Amino acid sequence: CPGVCRFRPTCSQYMIEAIQIHGVCKGLYLGIKRILRCNPWGGSGYDPVPPKETKHKSL
Repeated sequence: CPGVCRFRPTCSQYMIEAIQIHGVCKGLYLGIKRILRCNPWGGSGYDPVPPKETKHKSL
């Protein structure tokens, strides 16, 4: 996002957090999706990295 990012956290911080939480493959995917939303017609505001889903074991 050039200049001031439309989102919080910034797109670069979002990418870093996404990779830390979800690993490289899914983190890059989430980060790229976020960057594609960063345009004049996209959203803005607080948009945190989604939490990692835990897999439930069936009993």
